[in-house]
Amino acid sequence: MVKFYQHVFNYDYPWQNVTLAFWVRYPNPFANHVLAVDVLDRYVDERGVLKTTRLVLKKGKAPKWFPQTFLKNSEAFVIEESEVNPKTQTMVTRTKNLNHVRIMQVEETQTFTAHGVNGESTSAKTEARIISKFGWGMTSRIEGFGQSSFAANASKARKGMRHILQMIREKQAGGGRTPLFAN
Repeated sequence: MVKFYQHVFNYDYPWQNVTLAFWVRYPNPFANHVLAVDVLDRYVDERGVLKTTRLVLKKGKAPKWFPQTFLKNSEAFVIEESEVNPKTQTMVTRTKNLNHVRIMQVEETQTFTAHGVNGESTSAKTEARIISKFGWGMTSRIEGFGQSSFAANASKARKGMRHILQMIREKQAGGGRTPLFAN
C-alpha cells in the first residue's frame, strides 16, 4: 500500500520572490536537518525554461520501534529536479530520496504558480507518495510514519520559506531589488 500527502498553500508574495526564496531557502532556522545542497546541472532550454538538478543531503530520524540494525546511517541523499518557466510563472520541482529506498521512498512534487489579480500571491501545491518495500509486516507502519513525518516537515518547510520571504521583503524595502529574472 502507498500513502499519499497533498496540500495547497498560498504565499502572500509575488511568484518571483517565492521562486527566489526556493533557491536560497537553506540555511534557515527551520531546516537544520539539511546538511548540504549542490547544483549538479543547470541550463535554460530552447523554450526559456530554467532546468536545474540539485543534490541535497539531509539527516533524518528512524522511529524508536524500527530495528536499528537495518539503518546504520540516518543521512539520505535527495535528488531535486526543477523547471522554472518565467513566461507562464510556473515552477515545478520533483524530489526523491536516493538511498534507504527499500525501507522508504518519498517522491514529492511541488508546483508554484502566480495567483491573484496582479500576481500578488503564489499558490504552492505539494503532493507526495510514500512507499515502503521493507516487508516483514512493517510496510504499512513505515509508510504511516513517513506520511506523518512528511506532513510535519512540510509545515516546517513552509515556515522556512516564509522566513526567507520576509528577509527578501526587508531587503527590497531597504532599496535592494532581488529579482530572479530580469525582464
